[in-house]
Amino acid sequence: MLQETVERIAGVDGCAPPLVVASAEHRFLVADQLQQLGLTSKRIVLEPCGRNTAPAAAVAALVLTADDPEAVMVLMPADHAVRDRAAFLSALELARDAVAEGFVTFGIRPARAETGYGYIKRGPALSEAPGLFQVESFVEKPDLATAETYLASGQYLWNSGIFVFSAARYLEELERQRPDILHACRKALAAGTRDQDFIRLDAAVFETCPSESIDYAVMEKAGQVVVIPSDMGWSDVGAWNALWEIAEKDDAANAVLGNCLIQDVQGSYLRSEDGRLVAAIGLADMVVISTKDAVLVAPRSSTMAVRDVVRKLKATKARRKSSA
Repeated sequence: MLQETVERIAGVDGCAPPLVVASAEHRFLVADQLQQLGLTSKRIVLEPCGRNTAPAAAVAALVLTADDPEAVMVLMPADHAVRDRAAFLSALELARDAVAEGFVTFGIRPARAETGYGYIKRGPALSEAPGLFQVESFVEKPDLATAETYLASGQYLWNSGIFVFSAARYLEELERQRPDILHACRKALAAGTRDQDFIRLDAAVFETCPSESIDYAVMEKAGQVVVIPSDMGWSDVGAWNALWEIAEKDDAANAVLGNCLIQDVQGSYLRSEDGRLVAAIGLADMVVISTKDAVLVAPRSSTMAVRDVVRKLKATKARRKSSA
């Protein structure tokens, strides 16, 4: 998916080679993936710990503006699928024309009442820029009833997390709204090291940086944020159900990966990552995942709750460790 993200924008006129912000643990994997694409000149910023999208974008903006004070950033998460590249490029072209006025984001026209995505409430259309709308608000992930009202209203779009903006303008807004984040990122970059393709942020400094999303840190209070509604076949592959949506399926709408044996199964996602046989009978619209650490069985509609289960398991493990 990292390679697909890079290729999505490859060949676009005026586009520089990508800058990747990644976990230090993934450094060789990322470098190898870029090498396979023929990118001999690579810029990979290594985070010693995760601090969400606002600091990641800040570090990228600092690196880019050091080389080009007028650099324009296209911020793209690497775990998103975009099936219609032509539609993406069309939206990107609109964004390039509008970026001088402020921040631009891509909103996805919702196909269903989804509780696993954040939303953007669009405001009035921009008369001087057809296809663009003011952003009235960014909205957190809703419950099902609220998501259904969003879908019925026609005013809400899925928040894709894809942004286009001037790197310098982003740093200015961060200085105004969250100087603590900017100062920590600037210090971590200055105190970091560089070797080969890697820019290593200073761990001690970066760990002090607040963890915040770009939506909350900047976009909700920025002076001019516009959204481009799009149908680009977008999916945030942050849940097993999302993987089922984009996977190849059999005649019964099943996506089956690894050592699996199924009978009378429909609309399900089955995956064995550890080589162990997964046998399923009489399932409908389910997710079954077998790994070396655990086995997950859940309705496809409930897979976003996995993160809640993981939090509970971590909390239980921490309590046991503290009482030992």
